[in-house]
Amino acid sequence: MNIVVDGENIFVATGGCVFDPKKPTVVFIHGSGLDHRSWALQARWFAFHGFSVFAPDLPGHSLSEGKPLKTIEEMGKWLGKTLKLAGCESIHLVGHSQGFLVALETVSSLGAKLKTLTAVATAASIPVNEALVDAAKKTPIDAADMLLKWGFGSQSQSGSSAVPGMQPIGIGRQIMANNPLAEDLIACTEYKNGINCAKNIKIPSNVILATEDKNTPLRFGLELAELLNAETTTISNAGHMLPIESPKDTLDAIKSFILKNSS
Repeated sequence: MNIVVDGENIFVATGGCVFDPKKPTVVFIHGSGLDHRSWALQARWFAFHGFSVFAPDLPGHSLSEGKPLKTIEEMGKWLGKTLKLAGCESIHLVGHSQGFLVALETVSSLGAKLKTLTAVATAASIPVNEALVDAAKKTPIDAADMLLKWGFGSQSQSGSSAVPGMQPIGIGRQIMANNPLAEDLIACTEYKNGINCAKNIKIPSNVILATEDKNTPLRFGLELAELLNAETTTISNAGHMLPIESPKDTLDAIKSFILKNSS
């Protein structure tokens, strides 16, 4: 579906079902340079099991109009406004990598509507290598190659895929090369408020991590979980791109937590 925010058409994937704001809504926020397709399996399961799904392409990404937002704080403010416009009454926030930083900045604007918070392959801060940022400014497709080389675990690098006939590294490359990757990476590097936000969150939280994550290594994810007093799930033999690299395991970890904390 499309929703107009600040005069711009924003695309929101709904998992294949009509969006109903009166249902509990699972909000999926994509990572740097990505879009709603990161959450294809997870979104579809929730949409067909009693939830509404709200998986937006951030402004300037893929099917959404507008200029890319420059800071994580701006993205959080934008998401809060967008969810208010959509009329969501009960919200479960799920963010991957940069998307979780955006979630952290959105929490305070949602009040009692927010029921749970889930972090996927992330940390309270995500500093980015300067060489990667420079590459993204000059040649986005080269930067996408660099990021994906580090972003996937060893099994995916050898050609293994959770979806027969599809290669997640190739799909990720195509998406990232056509999205504002440099702007996203700079926003991550400059974001310093994650620890403060995490310390103040009191709702049920869940942190899903990967043993082969080189972008946000496991130890930083565990530090985030401690700040949030969160439940933790660790997925073996996978890297940073958990939602598309290990979609079934990621879905299982998300759904078991949200179902347990839904009323």
